Amino acid sequence: MTNKINIAIDGYSACGKSSTAKRVAKKLSYIYIDSGAMYRAVTLYFQQHLIDLDNLEGIENALPKIEIDFKKVGDVHHTFLNDVDVEDEIRQPRVAAIVSEVAAMSNVRRKLVEQQQKMAAQKGVVMEGRDIGSVVIPDAELKFFMTADVDVRTKRRQDELLKKSGKLFPLEELKANLLHRDRIDSTREDSPLTKVVDAIEIDTTHLTLENQIDLIYNKAMQLVNN
Repeated sequence: MTNKINIAIDGYSACGKSSTAKRVAKKLSYIYIDSGAMYRAVTLYFQQHLIDLDNLEGIENALPKIEIDFKKVGDVHHTFLNDVDVEDEIRQPRVAAIVSEVAAMSNVRRKLVEQQQKMAAQKGVVMEGRDIGSVVIPDAELKFFMTADVDVRTKRRQDELLKKSGKLFPLEELKANLLHRDRIDSTREDSPLTKVVDAIEIDTTHLTLENQIDLIYNKAMQLVNN
């Protein structure tokens, strides 16, 4: 496929963004970039090195020491922090609990947005997150905004964590975390979660994963074939 495009997928947590973006990228033979995983990796680094979020000097000094890559492990993309596979660690609730606060930091966003834009420069990228269509690649040829009922999102997150960790986290705890992240992501001063005017909204409440993949893949194929 020579006429490559960039696809931006934004939206709320646990709407199916990551699973959908991964599968769409695979079907198109594109590069998949999980921007949320990058912020989770930074959050994990701060936790590992006992850097408090109000330690502005410590955060500024730490940022140049953080390198994040995506590599395939088998048939799955994993997140690597300074050459260490941290895919499982960054999905734990302790990281999720404060990742939105980390993502709201302007210096963190500047570092990661710069990396993300370099990744997208050659086209053929499916990138998902919160500010992809609005800030990271506003010139993306296709933009989507995903949403879903919060109770459906909570159950999906519980199922995801159970599958990965074998632990059943309480729905009330997970819902509170999702609502907390929604509030911070939508109201932060720097690059808030927003639906841009040219984004196609997808409500995934009653959609299967296959429905979501087909919708985005078919739109992409229409564009690259015209």
